[in-house]
Amino acid sequence: MTGSDTAVDPELAALFDKVLADWRAARPSAGATLDLDRTLWGQLTELGLTRLAREADWPTFAELLRAAARHAAPVPLAEHDALAGWALGTAGIEADDQVRTLARLDSAGLDPAVPWASQADRIVGLLPADGSWFVADLAASEVTIVAGRDLAGAPRDRVSIDPVALRRSVSVSAEVATALGLRGALVRAVQASGAIERIVDLCVRHVTERHQFGRPLARFQAVQHLVADAAAEATLLTAATDAAVAVAAAYDSSQATLAELERAVAVARSVLGVSADVVVRNAHQVHGAIGTTLEHPLQELTRPVLAWRSDYGSVRHWDRRVAEIVASAGTDPWSALIGRIEHEGETR
Repeated sequence: MTGSDTAVDPELAALFDKVLADWRAARPSAGATLDLDRTLWGQLTELGLTRLAREADWPTFAELLRAAARHAAPVPLAEHDALAGWALGTAGIEADDQVRTLARLDSAGLDPAVPWASQADRIVGLLPADGSWFVADLAASEVTIVAGRDLAGAPRDRVSIDPVALRRSVSVSAEVATALGLRGALVRAVQASGAIERIVDLCVRHVTERHQFGRPLARFQAVQHLVADAAAEATLLTAATDAAVAVAAAYDSSQATLAELERAVAVARSVLGVSADVVVRNAHQVHGAIGTTLEHPLQELTRPVLAWRSDYGSVRHWDRRVAEIVASAGTDPWSALIGRIEHEGETR
């Protein structure tokens, strides 16, 4: 894709960061668990940012997701907008501004790990039945929820839905169901890239300000290598997710196929698997014990990264998918990974 396809209005990007930075400055450390911040959610709703994925473009929404991840904001923007909201829109179901999350149910109406379900107002269920897929928008009171937490301390709940409650569901295509899974995998890579950018910033600041043996940590070669490796992985992950975001935007405008979207998402997620390991390990080595304390912002970023890298497909799953794509390419594996989008005779 060309640069104009992925450019984000700098004023909008600055607005996203300011809103979330101001919220963060007024908020103490979250501690070991995260709960939905209704005040922040209300502010984002007033600004129209809880509908951005459905009303703007993918690059702009990705910038908002990265800003929220950088500031460790406990709000389900991805789940509410890019997943549940998109599913409803695709099914032709009107949605208000109540907080929603998506449950990917099995044939028995169960999803054992739904983000934010215990704190959402409504649950959007995606259910397979008789070889078809169905979408239903249900009040939280209509489903059974057993509360839990993920590695980051965010709500991650067991949801079960009585099939009778799904009688108001609307059928969608198998492609929609597949695209929802890919969108979920992509938003996790985007969120992780935003958090990882901030982790590298914290590392640079720490090694510059912290002194040991009479000189800054940044003067020690071993520390320099740790930070440089983390920065390189952050840059690689951002590039891979930007490429996947561009393909997602093209898919939504019917300029890319589902196979092209899967390829781009698979690459981004495979990169995330490696980047998360390197950045989290190096950052905690650089910070030492202080980075693991609940009062320090580092653990508020590294824990979500580790949770996100295994959501919507494990590291092993996405590495294997990339290997399958390369193997299927025969003598030209590089083209199989980077791909091309043909539109009106132009290679982009």
